[in-house]
Amino acid sequence: MASGFFALFDDIAMLMDDAAAMSKVATQKTAGILGDDLAVSADKASGFSASRELPVLWAISKGSFINKLIILPFAFLLSAFAPWIIIPILMLGGVYLAYEGAEKIYEYFVPHTNEQIDTTPEVLSAEEILAVEKKKVKSAILTDFILSVEIVIIALSTVSDQTLPIQVIVVSFVAMLATVGVYGIVALIVRMDDFGFKLIDIAQENGKEGLKKIGLFLVSALPKVIKSLTVIGTIAMLLVAGGIYVHNVNQLHEILHAVPSLLGELLVGLVIGAIAVVVMKLLDGIKGMVRG
Repeated sequence: MASGFFALFDDIAMLMDDAAAMSKVATQKTAGILGDDLAVSADKASGFSASRELPVLWAISKGSFINKLIILPFAFLLSAFAPWIIIPILMLGGVYLAYEGAEKIYEYFVPHTNEQIDTTPEVLSAEEILAVEKKKVKSAILTDFILSVEIVIIALSTVSDQTLPIQVIVVSFVAMLATVGVYGIVALIVRMDDFGFKLIDIAQENGKEGLKKIGLFLVSALPKVIKSLTVIGTIAMLLVAGGIYVHNVNQLHEILHAVPSLLGELLVGLVIGAIAVVVMKLLDGIKGMVRG
């Protein structure tokens, strides 16, 4: 009886050792997409008032956890019973990410001619601010869902030849690490100016010029960091989308064989995104004509 009990512990220990080793491999494989996820998430989580940054981040983080809880069981079931459908799902997600990235570029370069320029600051009521906030959170959670699918599928592919318990442990670990790691770093980024102001206050109380300089640097750097993350997040969405198609469409892979991988993925993402933007603009035009 005792020997059987200790044998069970040995089996569990071996399982955890194997899972730990595979988790390291899976995390390395998903490092690129996690970097893209960080850039996109930071972009999506910025632009809120200082008092609402952490509540909004918490709302997005909760949505991200729910996304993982929805995706993980379906990923394991699809991997076991319908592996053929995973690639089409990835490619649909790629279209959405490409559209998001290309639309940002379109809105930057194409002026809204039907909108009158108003130089007076827009004053929103509390209800309007919450409505805008809710819309941004919903968009961030939807984008997180697409990126989460990519992370889960890539992690799953690294352990596809392992037993089901190892697959569940490894992929679940990587998925949850993605949420905790990504949104933890995003929280540090968006609160960088508050930390800077705190350092300035401490420096003024103690007469430490070094701390004051660091605080001023952090305060002045935050807007630049946020703007940089907006650009990086847009490029990241296009790269992820393009990478999905380059890695899963043999013809594209052969055509772009001589092109550097990042450039090829970016070009494919731009083309897919541009097509998606044109289609959506046409659909919006048709809807406008029908309503008119």
